[in-house]
Amino acid sequence: MPAEQDFFGPMQYSPAWMWVAVLLLALTAAWYVFVFASTRRPGADDGGKRPAPLTDLAALKAAYLQRIEDAERAAAAGTLSARAAHQDISHLLRCFVRDATGVDAPRMTLADLERHPLPSAAAAVGAIYPGEFAPEPLPPVAQAAARARDMVGTWN
Repeated sequence: MPAEQDFFGPMQYSPAWMWVAVLLLALTAAWYVFVFASTRRPGADDGGKRPAPLTDLAALKAAYLQRIEDAERAAAAGTLSARAAHQDISHLLRCFVRDATGVDAPRMTLADLERHPLPSAAAAVGAIYPGEFAPEPLPPVAQAAARARDMVGTWN
């Protein structure tokens, strides 16, 4: 049995290596906590339960009616082309819907607007589409402005 005398058991690791591993794990966890805490938005701890600010609909309507009127006057004066006026009025309608409801209408297609429960907005934007995209001759800008004023004025 001389071979048994040459057998050596496995060498044990020093306990210092275990503490180094624990320290590295703690530092990694602390790093993640630091990154998470330092990149949070301020005020995000309330769970988003802040009430939405109320919109003064009468003032919003007045502002958009004035902007529609300005676009119509610019087209009548010749400082804005008819197509650009139609596009401006359509954009104003979409922005009004966004400001009145919170729906991101300026980024929606006409089909998206039609699928959304905003039928008057979809109908008004659809009525202005020929002036935006159709070949010449374009419909009168006054007609598009009247349709836009009607939609904004009757919005509730």
